[in-house]
Amino acid sequence: MSTTPDPPEPGDPPEPAPHTDRGAQLTALRSEAVTRLHGFDEAIAQLRADRSADNADDEHDPEGVTLSSEWARLEGLRGAAERDLDDIDAALARHGEESDGVCVDCGRGIPPERLQVRPTATRCVQCAARAGV
Repeated sequence: MSTTPDPPEPGDPPEPAPHTDRGAQLTALRSEAVTRLHGFDEAIAQLRADRSADNADDEHDPEGVTLSSEWARLEGLRGAAERDLDDIDAALARHGEESDGVCVDCGRGIPPERLQVRPTATRCVQCAARAGV
């Protein structure tokens, strides 16, 4: 006869997060970020081609998004993807070093659960809250 564990009681500590390979997680995130960045580059290239077309007078088109606003949106998203990639590359560089998983502000360890959720984190929860990030 098998028994099932009792459900957790209020106030019980949470179950530990399952162990994941942080290096593999960071590598997968890097691949996704590179793919996003290439997608934005392609969309911007297409927008450049559309902009150079003879009939690109979209500023007066009441039905569509203007090329200028779409350009600004794509450049903003591309910039965010570049920053993500920079953060991931920095985390990959730290991976396996003594500074990996150590808060840059207080020097205490960053909880593994935080690193699972935010693999590029450089601050513990308390220091991140103080820094407003």
